[in-house]
Order: sequence, then structure tokens, then C-alpha cells
Amino acid sequence: MSYGDLNRRANQLARYLHRLGVGPEVPVAVCIDRSPAMVVALLGILKAGGAYVPVDPGYPGARRAYLIEDSKAPVLLTQASLSGSLAATDARVVALDTDWAEIDREPGEDVAGGATAENLAYVIYTSGSTGKPKGAMNTHRAVSNRLLWMQDEYGLTESDCVLQKTPFGFDVSVWEFFWPLMTGARLVIARPEGHKDPAYLVRVIQDEAVTTLHFVPSMLRAFLAAPGVAGCGSVKRVICSGEALPYDLQQQFFQVLPAGLHNLYGPTEAAVDVTYWECVPSSARKVVPIGRPVANTQIHILDGDLNPVPAGVPGELYIGGVQVGRGYWGRQELTAERFIRDPFRPGGRLYRTGDLARWLPDGVVEYLGRNDFQVKIRGQRIELGEIEAAISDYLSGGQTAVLAREDTPGDVRLVAYLEAKPGTDGGPDRVREFLRARLPEHMVPAAFVALPAFPLTPNGKVDRKALPAPEWGGEQAREYEAPRTPTEEALAEIFADVLAVRRVGIRDDFFELGGHSLMATRLLARVRTALGVEVPVQRLFEARTVAALAEAVDARLWREKPRPQRAAVGVGGREEFDI
Repeated sequence: MSYGDLNRRANQLARYLHRLGVGPEVPVAVCIDRSPAMVVALLGILKAGGAYVPVDPGYPGARRAYLIEDSKAPVLLTQASLSGSLAATDARVVALDTDWAEIDREPGEDVAGGATAENLAYVIYTSGSTGKPKGAMNTHRAVSNRLLWMQDEYGLTESDCVLQKTPFGFDVSVWEFFWPLMTGARLVIARPEGHKDPAYLVRVIQDEAVTTLHFVPSMLRAFLAAPGVAGCGSVKRVICSGEALPYDLQQQFFQVLPAGLHNLYGPTEAAVDVTYWECVPSSARKVVPIGRPVANTQIHILDGDLNPVPAGVPGELYIGGVQVGRGYWGRQELTAERFIRDPFRPGGRLYRTGDLARWLPDGVVEYLGRNDFQVKIRGQRIELGEIEAAISDYLSGGQTAVLAREDTPGDVRLVAYLEAKPGTDGGPDRVREFLRARLPEHMVPAAFVALPAFPLTPNGKVDRKALPAPEWGGEQAREYEAPRTPTEEALAEIFADVLAVRRVGIRDDFFELGGHSLMATRLLARVRTALGVEVPVQRLFEARTVAALAEAVDARLWREKPRPQRAAVGVGGREEFDI
């Protein structure tokens, strides 16, 4: 689709949204699979002056319903294939495919949306420590500053190609969508769930000559191990953010790809990224800093009394300047707690991140970790308190704790600890089923441990450091069923090796045995080598047992090598685009 087509369709949608009452400060919920329609939807909302609210179609129904209700969005943009799975809502539901004939009657000329730099651009929900997600609000001024800085720093041109693969409920997607559209570059949309599949990403990068893309470090490690990655010679720059970038991964990157590697840092509450660092392969540093602040942004590292700490001394990282968001949607008390008066700039505000950091002698920032119970696992921001609250809802009280454990180096997994009470139905399968209906898959613990009593510190709090490691793979309650076919035998052996368990029966669930998305990519690489079959990652999320996956492998129950969807082409021919 050309820029002209994209602009015309977004203008038509903006006018249609105006007729539905959308304008400045009006949130519009979007529940659409990653596709060109998503680009039209987001751009159309911004042109109307509204603020978009991403609602990931992959979230459980209860979570999607909560985001729509909490945001008070009067309009919900979706697709006919998804509308049937959405809970009843007071919002006006617009299916961009089946309702497009009506939208297409609107004029396609540019439209004045009425939004100013201080109006909301989007509200992105993040995990909440109190048990409910919270919506981080960011303005056009903050987002524009971030995008303009990125263009000044990296200089995207019309010859570049950006791969959009981050789920739009994460703020990295903001620059993936809008940076190329600001600069005349080409935007390629990865298929839904394609961001989890290194083999697919290698093909797309090579087929589409992608020059620019983003990885969380844990996924970058899986990508660098994929067959054929050395043939991705079109890549000029890789942006990393979402979790700490290990030094050994930096070195591995430069051994595999002749491209630039950039380590960025920033919370959702401050317009995507606030610091940046260009990695160099021959650095004497054994850590990868998060660098220096982006344009019009201040970084402070302070002690408990808001006094600056000297270089080398750990403190809490605070953010000031244009990048700081407006706060949390409908959460005045939480906003006042996390967004405070700037003691260094009259009239300014600081966002207290909860991240620990320190200044290095040359004036760059090193990230040290968290000072609370928020964790990052494979780039996903998770408040452990939200998971604990959900488990407590199921158990109707009782002690519970959730930890992010790294019992195997480089493999971080969530573990839930439950107080075993007589007569309570707290079996792992039941609790897991309850959580899957309410939380995204990445927030469901990989293991559940029942304890007769929790270890306590001298002051009576749960001693989290004394909680025992789970027996990974040891919680299977079902009777072992041996493989029946050569395919099941091969898969059972691969499952056991990847999960590091003694044996796996054909009815055992990969994810209930501690598997996660990155383990899934390793497992499917083994399947490709052993059986000569390329299985999409999404298939494993649907066929989670040896028996189910063996049936899919034998029947080839998917299309192999689907083409990516082109969203916008700056110059050249036109493709008909069916929203």
C-alpha cells in the first residue's frame, strides 16, 4: 500500500470517528490482529485527535474486557473475526473489515483533528502491583520528541525498511509504526505471533531486505542462534530494549552480524525510551550501559531523600523533561506517588522508575536492577503483585508468593508458592487454568509449589530468599503414557531434553512442565533438525502436548512460509488493500 492509500484511508477513518464523537482526550480502544488494518486504525485515531488504547487480541477475554471498561473508550475498533470473542460493552463497536463500506463513503482529504502537543496520543496498559493493569498516558509532545530524536540520531531514509513485530500493547511498537512513516521508509508488518519465531524472522528479513528492527535481548539470543541468520546482510541497525543487555550477547551479536547494535532504556510511563547507548565490539567494559539521556530529557540518580548520589554509588533512577508521561489513567493517587515535583527544575515533574542505577566515571548510566517486585522476563514487564492478587482471588485468601527464579543461568521463570490448606482446591492445574482465563500467557507461572507453611523473616514477613526451588517437570499429576509412534518418540525425547526432565509422556503439557516462548523456539529448532519439518511457534501454543504436536506434524496442519503483509510503500506500485 502506498503512502497515498494509507493517508486516504486514515483520513476516512478519522472523519468517521469524528461523527462518533472522537476528538482530543477521547480514548479509542483497538482490538485488531497485527496487520495493515492496525496501521490504518492507529493513524486514523491520531488524525481524529483521539488517543488509542491497545487491546491485544491474544489476551484472555476477562483482561480485554477490563481494558475496554477501565479506559472508558466510547468506540472500539476491531475485526469481524474477533468481535464475537469480545465481551459485551457499552462502546460503539466498529469492525474495520465488514464496516469499511460505510467508512469508505467519507472524504479522503486531510482532516484537522484538533489535538495539540499536550493532548493524549495513547494509553498503554502495563501490569499493576495492586492486581489490576494500569494505563500509562503519553502526549503528542513526548512521543514526537522521542521520534524526532531517533531520526536525528539514526537517520532513517526512504531506502530503509523497518520490520514491525512488537505487539502493539508494548510501547516499542510506537516507533516501529511511526518512525518509518515520518521518514518515507518502508514498513513491513510481521504476521501475528511472528515475533516469537526466529526462523520466520530470518526469512522475512531476507525476503524484504529489512534494515532496521528491534529485539528484547532474550529474543535476540534466540534469533542469533537461528539457522541462516548470517545471511541477513541487509540489517543496518538493531535496537535492543526491554531488559538488560548482557555483555556476552553484545559480543555474540558482533560475531554474527555486521550491523550496529544500540541499547536503549525507558519505561512505558516516559514515551518509549529515555537513554541510549551505541554498543562497540572492542570495548574494555564488561557491562553494557544504558547510556545517556535522549534530547530534552534529564536523568537523575537519587538517594531516599532525593539527593543526587556520587558516581559509582547506586540510587534510584528518576526521569525529568519532555519525555515524562502524564500519569496513570484514572489513578490519581498512584500518579501522585510515582510522578513527583521536580526539585531541580521549577514547575517540572519527575517520574520515579523504581529502577536502581549508578553513574559511571565517564558520565553514562549503568542499570543495576529493581528496588521492588517488578520484573522483566523476556522483555515483558510483570508486577508480581498482580499475579499474587489473582491467585489469592482463586484461593479466597491464604498465603501466596510469586518469584522470578533463575535456577538455570539465563533461564528466568515465574514460580508461584501456595499455602496448602486442607479442603482447598489449590491444585496446580486448577490454579493455572484460573490464571490463564485472566492473565496473559507470559504472566502465568511455569511452576506451582504448595507449602504447609511459608518461611518467615524475624519481622514476620515472607522470607522470599528461603522459598525452595521447584522440581521442574516433577509436578505431572497425570499417569505417564508412552509414545506410540516414531514421531511421538522423537518429540518426547526432544521435549525431555529441552525441558531438562527425565521423561515426558504424550499427554504432558509443554508449558505446564515449565516451558516458555524462548524454550519453544529451541524445541522447534530441534524438531526442524530431527524431523525435517518447520513448525510455526504459534502451533506449539495450540498443540501443547507430544500427542497433539505429533498429530500436527504428521498432518502438516498449517501453511508453511506465509508471506509477510506489506503495510506501506513510499514510492512505486499500488497493491489493492482489503482492510
